[in-house]
Parts: sequence; C-alpha cells; structure tokens
Amino acid sequence: QVNLQESGPGLVKPLQTLSVICTVSGGTITTDPYYWSWVRQPPGKGLEWMGAIAYDGSIYYSPSLKSRTSISRDTSKNHFTLQLSSVTPEDTAVYYCARGDASVVSGTGEYDFWGQGTQVTVSS
Repeated sequence: QVNLQESGPGLVKPLQTLSVICTVSGGTITTDPYYWSWVRQPPGKGLEWMGAIAYDGSIYYSPSLKSRTSISRDTSKNHFTLQLSSVTPEDTAVYYCARGDASVVSGTGEYDFWGQGTQVTVSS
C-alpha cells in the first residue's frame, strides 16, 4: 500500500510563494513507471492537474501554470515538492498529490493513489 501525505502552510499571503511537500511511504518515487502529480481543486470547481515529476526526474507542467510552478524532489527523503509563486486568492484550493503513469501528462491519466489533500488559502 502506497501512502501519500501532503504538508502545506494553510495560509499564504497574496504575491508570496506557496510550498507544499508530498511525502511518500510504501513505495519510492524513483520506481519506474510512476509519475507523481500535483492536482488542485478550488472551492466549487473541478480538479486541475498542475504538473508532475516522473520516476526518472523528468518534470512536466500544465501550460496554464508553467510560468509560476516549480516541482522538485528529494529522493533521500522520498518526497516531492510543489512551489507556486505570486499567488492570488484564485489559487485558494485543496492541493493533492497523486501517483499515476505517463498518461497523466496528457490529461487523460488515471491515478491509483492519492494523498488526503491539504487546504491552502490565499488571503491577506
């Protein structure tokens, strides 16, 4: 059983950088063929794929968020990190990490494991 656990700041001020960590247990983030994604859900809206880091370290971003998003990993800690810069109240959402395969990059992928999500609110 693979477990993913998000940890985030809860509250971020506008124009600051949001940072959320996903810690993985029961599996390693370097295992082929898995892709580790960030997905968010704003209040009252659907899920939005933000980007992913693959088992080999390749990184993929949603075109709509690419200019503000950075995804990285620490294989020694078996975790990966999302940073979203210059946040606005529209970035208020529940942020999830999830495991899938290469198809997640095209938006058609499915995920087999999800974290419970962490609420991040952008407000002054």
